[in-house]
Amino acid sequence: MPDAGAARAQLARDLSIRHAASLVVGIIIGSGIFLVPKEMMQAVGSAEIVLLAWLVGGVLSFFGAVTYAELGAMKPGAGGEYVYIRDAYGPLLGFLYAWATFTISKPASIATVASGFVRVLGNFPALGFLSFELFRVPLFSEPLIITWGHLLAVTVIVLLTALNWIGVRRAGEFQVVFTILKVAMIVGIAAVCFALTGGRWENFSSHYPEAKGGTVGFMVALIAALWAYDGWNNLNMVAAEIRKPERTIPIALIAGISVVAFLYVLMYAAIQFVMPAEAVAAAERPASLATQIVAGSFGAGLVTAGMALSMFVTMNGQILAGARIPFAAAQDGYFFPRLATVHPRFHTPTMALLFQSGLTILLILVGGSFQQLFSLAIFAEWIFYMIAAGSIFVFRHREPEAPRAYRAWGYPVVPGLFIAASAVLLYYSFTENLRNSLWGSLVILAGVPVFYFFARKPGKPA
Repeated sequence: MPDAGAARAQLARDLSIRHAASLVVGIIIGSGIFLVPKEMMQAVGSAEIVLLAWLVGGVLSFFGAVTYAELGAMKPGAGGEYVYIRDAYGPLLGFLYAWATFTISKPASIATVASGFVRVLGNFPALGFLSFELFRVPLFSEPLIITWGHLLAVTVIVLLTALNWIGVRRAGEFQVVFTILKVAMIVGIAAVCFALTGGRWENFSSHYPEAKGGTVGFMVALIAALWAYDGWNNLNMVAAEIRKPERTIPIALIAGISVVAFLYVLMYAAIQFVMPAEAVAAAERPASLATQIVAGSFGAGLVTAGMALSMFVTMNGQILAGARIPFAAAQDGYFFPRLATVHPRFHTPTMALLFQSGLTILLILVGGSFQQLFSLAIFAEWIFYMIAAGSIFVFRHREPEAPRAYRAWGYPVVPGLFIAASAVLLYYSFTENLRNSLWGSLVILAGVPVFYFFARKPGKPA
């Protein structure tokens, strides 16, 4: 049992507006902008339509951020979407969101980024040993092979978890510094590409004839863009640790999404300026190839370093935000009470951080299987985006006179459009990936008996 001091300790509101904005920008910008232009071009076949998909994805993400800005300002509690869904629809649905998030989507997302970080670093010749075997663990069917890359990924998770353990402000300062570096690197890469004397504006009217095309192709490209924009909702998870959340959350969300959209469009335009549509569709890493064309191997190395830096910053933000979900569920009595422990000195959810890092490390070590686990959660994530955004209508109807320091621009049209877009994306993601969507639904439903197990225990809040 936690001691009395730990039980009395509370999360500290140590995050300022610059920390909050850095969380939004730093978490969103990962490896997506460096990789997905290929997938998007293969889907639509037109540079102009790819650009349109980036713009539409940015607008839809902006609509979601505006909606979440009102919710975060109104209910600035730890857990973000968990709080909105719990208060709007009841504790069962709130727990199912938390269950899907802290058992699969968040640790699998962190594990995916950590493993991608190692793979990117492995492109440097001096770090080629990362793919070498370190040792193997005998299992029933085949041995589990642990590489130097696994060791590095686990080490990074442990170090970033330790950073978040010793204070949210320290983790926030880390996020600010490295987000600034990340933004500067993206602007620098774009500037290098636009400096190419052989670049052609005619590339923006080029085409890739073998693309899927049509509505289905555009939706594939839009889903890829939205994946690159994903992560803005993480800020609301740490609302309980943000100073003046009623003002800070709306500003950080809206400004953060706007900055990311500008950087994404700038980066894609720089790639397209250097290469025609067919070259973008054929390139494994379009940004790396574009920079290599301009600046040779040094340019390719710059992009590789930029990808690694982006992933590193994203991991810190995800670890910071993700631990607040099991913490919030445990605080309400719907998960193991130890996970609601707050460190008496550092005022951080230490046991929730350990729980999250343990699951993440497990997924890293089991190898490729975590990729499948992550894909199971994609359908669930969009379900809960839609449900959480819908809570704004519930609260406006149920609590019309409640204090609202910020009201969503364009209500009810803007939240309605975001919910409608989420529904359309759910349809396409479900039909395009039926097996994983069904498994994702089963994973969510598996949380029902877990909820009732804890709900039957005495001492639950009304």
